[in-house]
Amino acid sequence: MKQNYPITILLALAFLIGCINLPARGEGWDERLLHKYADRSLTAYQTWMADGEVNITLDDLGGYGPSFLMLDELIFRPLHGTLPMHPSDIYHLINFVTFLAGMWAFYDLIGRWLNRSSAIGATAFFMAQPVFWGHAFMNSKDIPFLAFFLLSLTFGFRMMDSLKPIHLDMPNPRLKRTLTLLTALWLVSVLGAFAATGFIHALIEDLVRAAAAGETNIISSVASNIRTAPPEIYIQKFMILFLRVRLIYSLLFTCLLVYLYHRHARTILPAVIPVLLPAFLLGFTTSVRILGPFAGLIVAAYGLRTKGRKAIPTLIVYLLLAVAATYLTWPYLWEDPIGHFIESLRLMSAYPWNGQVLFNGQRYSPADLPVSYLPVLFGIQLTEPVWILFLFGFAFTVMEGLNRKLDVSNNTPILLELILLWFVVPILGFIVLRPSLYDNFRQLFFLLPPIFFMAGFAFSKVKQLKWQLVLILFAILPGIVDGIRLHPYEYIYYNRFVGGVNGAQRRFELDYWVTSYRETAEYMNNIAEANSYIWVEGPAHLFNTYARDDLKVLDAYDPNVLIENYYLVTPTRHDIDLLIAPDAEVVYTVLSDGAPLAVIKKLKGSEYNESK
Repeated sequence: MKQNYPITILLALAFLIGCINLPARGEGWDERLLHKYADRSLTAYQTWMADGEVNITLDDLGGYGPSFLMLDELIFRPLHGTLPMHPSDIYHLINFVTFLAGMWAFYDLIGRWLNRSSAIGATAFFMAQPVFWGHAFMNSKDIPFLAFFLLSLTFGFRMMDSLKPIHLDMPNPRLKRTLTLLTALWLVSVLGAFAATGFIHALIEDLVRAAAAGETNIISSVASNIRTAPPEIYIQKFMILFLRVRLIYSLLFTCLLVYLYHRHARTILPAVIPVLLPAFLLGFTTSVRILGPFAGLIVAAYGLRTKGRKAIPTLIVYLLLAVAATYLTWPYLWEDPIGHFIESLRLMSAYPWNGQVLFNGQRYSPADLPVSYLPVLFGIQLTEPVWILFLFGFAFTVMEGLNRKLDVSNNTPILLELILLWFVVPILGFIVLRPSLYDNFRQLFFLLPPIFFMAGFAFSKVKQLKWQLVLILFAILPGIVDGIRLHPYEYIYYNRFVGGVNGAQRRFELDYWVTSYRETAEYMNNIAEANSYIWVEGPAHLFNTYARDDLKVLDAYDPNVLIENYYLVTPTRHDIDLLIAPDAEVVYTVLSDGAPLAVIKKLKGSEYNESK
């Protein structure tokens, strides 16, 4: 237990700090949209068996995995009536706790190769990055994916470390063949019935419409009044019948198999039980973002590397259970699992975001970013010591791996292979292939933990504990100092290589989720006259959620409002503050380390009309 004290203290301290500064953090641009999607996904569990409909399309964000969003919503609902906090703060608290769970998983992973002090140092170094710390609160997509990706890896590695080979060791050959055949039949029939849902729906629709048109088939023989009601009613009825029959068949067949294995092959179930949690986490992670199977690939590579062919049966069970968990936690897949999964994969690989990306003073389409996009952002959005420590750690790891390559007890080659598979190869792929990216590199957070693995390896090369602690302190200090200075907008961080956020303003993206609108709303709550009209440019809902009830928030200019107390709130993104009412009186500017994030102006309707 004592060895867990350092990470427990670190996470508890981080939790305390996060709770103290929680009320200053604004809602992110699309948080509300994601909460609505979570509601629709949870509702699907009620409508699916009742009427065979999910009522979620790609336009409803169906291509996004909803597992964490649903979990977020389920935790939020009881807390909302209990905690005296703004609703957005409760959501942010849940996100932050998820981030801390990911940091525990990071520590558990890196502890396989490093001593405790180096592992704690690497974890603190990771947590102290302002970009990650800032996103940890309002980013309910990329931070949860990072956290569950790490959790999938740590429990997947544990599964492989404690591997109990799965094999049918039965003295009765006939019984063994019977169980094998039943298992194969289960795989083909049960999994096939789920995979073919889209095909079955199309077949039912074709048969019903043909029967309604007068053709004799199986539908017309069981539904004599098929022509007296709209075909859609019968399509729905027969689809519900199929779903219920499939459910009953699947449950009965699965229970039969479990009973037979428990009765005649008692070594199987104890070997499968340790796979359940890792497989569920992998499926859940895939249902957070469609790149989740990459975590399973890393676990499989680790298992094959350490256990050889003995790992294959376990990995097969791991894969099947993970697929089941993905299906159960992603309602959009239910109507056509394979087809909808492929649709989601295509959508996420080339997401049709229509905005422009500001990079080094130029605006680009997300699909036409320069090759330097990721290398430059990695260099200027992580703190200055990161890449120095990464290079030293990587060099030390390579040298140690070469010097001890014949030592079978040496884990360094496994670590090197992990770094290559997890970080180097995917990042090179993103740089070369240049898929659509926007909002800097937040979509790639899950690829960056290996950087801090190598930093931890650099820490471990300092053998005297006091000097190791000094190195760790100097490494994390820039992130802590700059995070305090930027609070509560840590996620806009740029390091001194580009002149900080002052050097990055109007050259790189800053407050792209317009979280600064909370500060503008709270300022207006204090100074605006009763019943003031406020034109909020951009995501007006971010302002409105914190504004006084009497304030009349408009999302566009109203030329009929010709009064004195008319205010304009604009973000500085895309220079909107310079383009709209440039000569109006500036009442307030939201600043973070000197960089403007949002501007409040006061204008007269008549004067603005004339200036237009």
